[in-house]
Amino acid sequence: MKANAEIQQPQQPANNKKKRKNALIFLAVLFILIGVAWLLYWFMVLRHYQETDDAYVAGNQTQVMAQVSGSVNKVWFDNTDYVKKGDVLVTLDKTDAEQAFEKAQTALATSVRQTHQLMINSKQYQATIDLQKTALEQAQADLKRREPLGAANLIGREDLQHARDAVATAKAQLDVAIQQYNANQAMILNTPLENQPAVKQRAAELRDAWLALQRTEVVSPIDGFVSRRSVQVGSQISPTTPLLAVVAANNLWVDANFKETQLANIRIGQPATVTSDVYGDKVVYHGRVVGLDMGTGSAFSLLPAQNATGNWIKVVQRLPVRIALAPQEVTQHPLRIGLSTLVSVDTDNTDGSTLATHVRSTPAYESNALALDLAPVNQLIADIIRANAG
Repeated sequence: MKANAEIQQPQQPANNKKKRKNALIFLAVLFILIGVAWLLYWFMVLRHYQETDDAYVAGNQTQVMAQVSGSVNKVWFDNTDYVKKGDVLVTLDKTDAEQAFEKAQTALATSVRQTHQLMINSKQYQATIDLQKTALEQAQADLKRREPLGAANLIGREDLQHARDAVATAKAQLDVAIQQYNANQAMILNTPLENQPAVKQRAAELRDAWLALQRTEVVSPIDGFVSRRSVQVGSQISPTTPLLAVVAANNLWVDANFKETQLANIRIGQPATVTSDVYGDKVVYHGRVVGLDMGTGSAFSLLPAQNATGNWIKVVQRLPVRIALAPQEVTQHPLRIGLSTLVSVDTDNTDGSTLATHVRSTPAYESNALALDLAPVNQLIADIIRANAG
């Protein structure tokens, strides 16, 4: 028994060495397989993705300014407030605008009456012409009767000359009446009262006054959130004074600044994923490339680099690439302008173009919130014309 134990003891270290060797071989094979799998995954998938963390959320910031001058007496919203298209943001003092509107109504009524008087004068001048024609015919008849009597020396030469003078005077008075009629006709030209130039000019001035009165209420052109409010109650503002900005929350995109060495395979239409530092990896936005800018950030800076004027050091440039986001995802997880993001673009499909090739057939952005319906003021103009036309 003792001899058998002595024989088995040297075999245990040999078995341990064999196990360690097998384990090392297994681990080596495992790491090799993982490396090969990683290389295959990189070659098949990862090499088609371009990624950058130099990407920020961007959007439209609608700068709101008044269309008329005035003093602010009400500010209806403050920063972070939500507003809808057409909501009144700022109200100006209406006193001056109301006075101008009243003056414009009075001026229109006066113009209608004066023009109507010209049209009545036309009939008066026509009657004067008829009267002068009758006077001329009478003078000519008297002269015709006196000429035989003068030839027979039955009347004096003085009476005959008076008859001739009467005919000349009647002709002159008829010419004056005709010229007065023509001068009056040149002012009205048989045009309807509402289409007379003077009336139309005053009507246009009334519309301007009405528009100025309506524009004392500054409205929001879009739905969004108020930001950068600088207007204060009591401020005297002009049409060039910035009041506040309205930022649309549902029309945001990402400007991803890729290095120029990453742009070779980026094309319009390629899919992209975006993660924001606000929500982290838990929220992934899906979008697509909609365009590549026509210049780098340094080229469009206030003081662009002048590399030909002195010492030059090559710096890898970055080009903004616009990524459009899915609207429903932005609605579910709202973003803010300027937030940092991580963008990854799948460049596997390179069939798209690097520059836009289609011209837009519809406006990129539009709003009818600032358009005013002129029907009320047009009806007012018609009523004033009708009331003063006689």
